[in-house]
Amino acid sequence: MDWDQRKHAQDWILFPKNMGSHIGIDEVALSRGELYTVVINKAAKGKEGTIIAIVEGTDATKVSNVLLQMSRRRRFQAREITLDMSASMGLIARTCFPAARQVIDRFHVQQLAFEAVQEMRIKARWETIDIENTAICLAKAKGELYVADVYENGDTTKQLLARSRYLLFKKESLWTLGQRKRAEILFKEYPNIKKAYYLSMQLGAIYHQTKHKDVALTKLARWYDRVEKTGFLSFGTVARTIQTHYLNIINFFKNRSTNAAAESFNAKIKNFRRVFRGVKDKAFFLFRLSKLYA
Repeated sequence: MDWDQRKHAQDWILFPKNMGSHIGIDEVALSRGELYTVVINKAAKGKEGTIIAIVEGTDATKVSNVLLQMSRRRRFQAREITLDMSASMGLIARTCFPAARQVIDRFHVQQLAFEAVQEMRIKARWETIDIENTAICLAKAKGELYVADVYENGDTTKQLLARSRYLLFKKESLWTLGQRKRAEILFKEYPNIKKAYYLSMQLGAIYHQTKHKDVALTKLARWYDRVEKTGFLSFGTVARTIQTHYLNIINFFKNRSTNAAAESFNAKIKNFRRVFRGVKDKAFFLFRLSKLYA
């Protein structure tokens, strides 16, 4: 009851003294899908002194108004800020931490490529389901029993596409024997999915194998060329998104900074939420968080 931030805690909490040179910003669902913007100090490593601010919503103006309550000297301490490709997060970073170099998290970039592969798999699966439904109706009309074709690993086409989801996120070297066999069949039947899978892996390899910004920029340009030659619409969107944000994406190769600290802190919040079976009193929940992490 004596907490100095209790009156506005449900809307925002702010701890200027926790400001540091390397910070992260992300969003988290605190209760019933309601999003909060979280700004953390990476140097605290998820312990005391981690929370700089937690603000209800993701509106750039609202979040910026809270962060601008910090002095100019504290805000200019930030030299690097990691974030996703959200326009609102970028605006918050530019407005409140103008001296900080923005670094777009590599995992968000790679996630776009993975989603493009999954989009192609899902589209093929829906087409297969439609074909199967038509075949079943025809068999019924003829008074026959429909029997689906089965591959050597025991999958039907519909099952093959459904069960290939997880292997398309993994490197070949991490596939199990069953996944390797399923991938062989999938890539034989759907060569476009094979091309898309290797495009996503090549993008990941650029992050893993490249240490310098100039080299990374050259490799990304070559990757764009390969994407254009395939003509895949989903990957064209990925390439254009990367081109739009390339300056902040390339900044990763300076210190290889990621937003893993913010993602990890968000996981802690979600874990608390699960333990308490949801959040009824948001102000009290944030009070407990601040006692541990602010």
